[in-house]
Amino acid sequence: MPAPFFGGSVKNAGALSWTDVDSGEASLIARCAAGDEAACAELVATHQRMVYGLALNLLGDRDEALDLSQEVFLRVFRTISHFRGESGLRTWVYRIAVNQARNRTRWWRRRHRSSQVSLDEHILKCGDLESTQDIRPDRLLASKETAASIWKAMEQLPFEQRTALILREIDGLRYEEIAFTMNVAIGTVKSRLTRARQTLRAELLGMRS
Repeated sequence: MPAPFFGGSVKNAGALSWTDVDSGEASLIARCAAGDEAACAELVATHQRMVYGLALNLLGDRDEALDLSQEVFLRVFRTISHFRGESGLRTWVYRIAVNQARNRTRWWRRRHRSSQVSLDEHILKCGDLESTQDIRPDRLLASKETAASIWKAMEQLPFEQRTALILREIDGLRYEEIAFTMNVAIGTVKSRLTRARQTLRAELLGMRS
């Protein structure tokens, strides 16, 4: 069985097929599917920072992000035998992480709990938005003050728009990867990004006026 330390239908993420998957990655997937604990630990080590960072940005709470990360990897190991190479492994893991975060926010709403935390609480617990790559100055993430303003504005976005924006601007995914991750068409991704950026721009201008 995979170490306790840590699905479904797919949309194309760049016209990959199983034969396009890197041989080393294919071997890792096969070993994980066979219950190789060393392989499972390797997969977690490779992707855990990415999963945690995404969960933190989507949920805005360190404890919730850690808990969600556990759920994500449990789901990965339960379903990895169904992986067919329709995307890269990293993109497939992103898809699971977003699905789990979406389920959690729906669970919160059903219990009349806000899916966001206050700005002060988020900054106290998490600091700036987590990023997996260098962000250009024109993306307005150069300072804590600006990052705080952006987070406050992002709290107002619907989950799907906020997710698309995080995947694109913070994690740097291609449109095809975001479409696969969110299980939507590329046109829908672009539409959500446009609406998110427009709302974000208006919110930020309102804060500065």
